[in-house]
Amino acid sequence: MEPLAEHALDAAVGAGAAYADARVVVRRAQNVSTKNGEVDSVSDAETEGIGVRVLVGGAWGFAGDPRLTEEGARDAAARAVAFARASSAQSRSRVELAPLAAETGEFRAPAEQDPIDVPLERKIELCLSAEEGMRRPEVKITEASVRALRELRIFASSEGARTRQELVECGGGIEALAVGDDGRVQVRSYPSAHGGSSGQAGWEYVEGLGLEQEAPRIGEEAAALLTADACPAAVTTVVLDAEQMELQVHESVGHPTELDRVYGTEAAYAGTSFLKPEDAGSLRYGSEHMNVTADPTTPLGLGTFAYDDEGVPAQRRPVVEAGVLRGFLSSRQTAALLGQGGGGSMRADSWSRMPLVRMTNLHLEPGEGSFEDLLADVDDGLYLCTNKSWSIDDKRLNFQFGTQIAWEIKRGKLGRMLRDATYMGVTPQFWAGLDAVAGKDEWRLFGLTNCGKGQPGQHAHVSHGASPARFRNVQVGVRQ
Repeated sequence: MEPLAEHALDAAVGAGAAYADARVVVRRAQNVSTKNGEVDSVSDAETEGIGVRVLVGGAWGFAGDPRLTEEGARDAAARAVAFARASSAQSRSRVELAPLAAETGEFRAPAEQDPIDVPLERKIELCLSAEEGMRRPEVKITEASVRALRELRIFASSEGARTRQELVECGGGIEALAVGDDGRVQVRSYPSAHGGSSGQAGWEYVEGLGLEQEAPRIGEEAAALLTADACPAAVTTVVLDAEQMELQVHESVGHPTELDRVYGTEAAYAGTSFLKPEDAGSLRYGSEHMNVTADPTTPLGLGTFAYDDEGVPAQRRPVVEAGVLRGFLSSRQTAALLGQGGGGSMRADSWSRMPLVRMTNLHLEPGEGSFEDLLADVDDGLYLCTNKSWSIDDKRLNFQFGTQIAWEIKRGKLGRMLRDATYMGVTPQFWAGLDAVAGKDEWRLFGLTNCGKGQPGQHAHVSHGASPARFRNVQVGVRQ
């Protein structure tokens, strides 16, 4: 399929494009879910096509075509050039790109067993078995799911870049919903809320999640939450588990450091950012314990690749170091505007979509010590686990998150279980309260498939790694 990209580039440059790139994408995605002991859904979908992006007169144009033929490639290029030419007539500024040395190379995600090749019967059996382990009289709904994806992505640019990448993903999760006699509802999920967790690996990743082994605990905790005391309102010390830290990093660090949001070019759907371009190198984002890294080379990460969708090689970069903002997630265009960096965070979720600045793998780097060490220095506080809800403003500044379950911390030890826990904060003030992050032995990687952005909407697959972390002076519950 590499020649199709060449045909697209020839047509685009021949029609007047100053720059052009083409992406050929072939994807197969499979999803299996069960509910209350029965198969709920099975999907097995394939999609293929070519997307062509061009610069004409300093303006972008993009078009896609589902035909993987020379005619389809050339037609997409011709339409992209026509769109760019029409846009350039109305544009008040010209797009400039950060310089990039043309790269050629291949990447293949490691996979011991291709998850697409695992029989549907085996996947259904795993889900049903995990459901069975969650059942209790109080648990009225049990759900389990597994997913698999295989994708070929070919990229070529008029600057000479030529890359081929073969990606493999899979994952799964379970959830139990309990209902009390008074109508109260509580839920527990594993290994993460919102669809479980996925990794860029073979079927061995799903087997390693231990869905069947964790199922009894999830069912028991969902039932126990029905009679647990409600989380009280207070300003206190909180310890967030690694899964909740995943969402905290995603919403209050990942999205606001996307440079298109900072410049206001991503504003209509999901907001802008409280950050400014000149904040890099000076803004105090949090305490000295806050170290956040963007790393598209992370093993098992959903945001792992050798080249992004502009052909920029994967590179580990600091975003926050010792609490100070060091850099942004960028494209070649936004990097040129900033005069710093060279992109590396451009991804599209389909051949039919134009790439956007997206998170790759964004991690809170581990500190030192164990989870027990975090608790030991808390006389009176809360341990909050597993995201349940989130709300954050368009600038990613004011937020309120809820967790599925919590425990009191008394004199350095976990105490009684609590339900309906929430906490709130203002992003830089909240991160300023970070006073400890557990060490690398507590660090966990979670993969999400539902990060939404753009119009028309796109869903990026991203991973976050974190250890449990401790924050001081946090408002929990409803402020009185």
